[in-house]
Amino acid sequence: MTDFLSLALQRRSIRKYTDRAVEQEKIERILQAALASPSSKHLNPWEFVVVTDHEVLSKMAGCRTYGSQMLLQSPLGIVVCVNQNATDTWQCDGAIAAMNMLLAAEDEGLGACWVQVYGRENTTQLLDGTTHSESAESLIRHLTDIPETSSVLCIISIGYKAEEKKSINPEKLQYEKIHYGKYTPHTENR
Repeated sequence: MTDFLSLALQRRSIRKYTDRAVEQEKIERILQAALASPSSKHLNPWEFVVVTDHEVLSKMAGCRTYGSQMLLQSPLGIVVCVNQNATDTWQCDGAIAAMNMLLAAEDEGLGACWVQVYGRENTTQLLDGTTHSESAESLIRHLTDIPETSSVLCIISIGYKAEEKKSINPEKLQYEKIHYGKYTPHTENR
């Protein structure tokens, strides 16, 4: 295991994966990290659908016009769905759980990437020249039998990395966005 700051700096959005399956033990540890996430009033309004079927992942890759195609080669996708009637902080609660999964995947030596689903659409050009739009959420809901009581926030694509990205350089972080005591506007000159 690495220290947390190193882990946070080396975690990058990975969109290319090998065809190696992710071991069940690693999947379980990633899910434990999600289940250990904090949530408002400890309501834990999230649920997770683990998808390893390549055919389903390929269909899920079409949920958005852009930004979901990495699921075509991902051996694992975890759908984060949240009961939005349980709390007004449902999006925050789901995002925290998703971030824990992203960090846990990196800690397991895997690559991962967030695929935004909620509020996104897939627009396709039909043969007659017209376009058809479908919400990404309705497609994912259909493919995974998620009930209407839960909103689909995102999918975390996970797999063994087929690309390497440099860790974030701490010297290039935007420290000007940190304010102590009160907000003070920063100049555009760095």
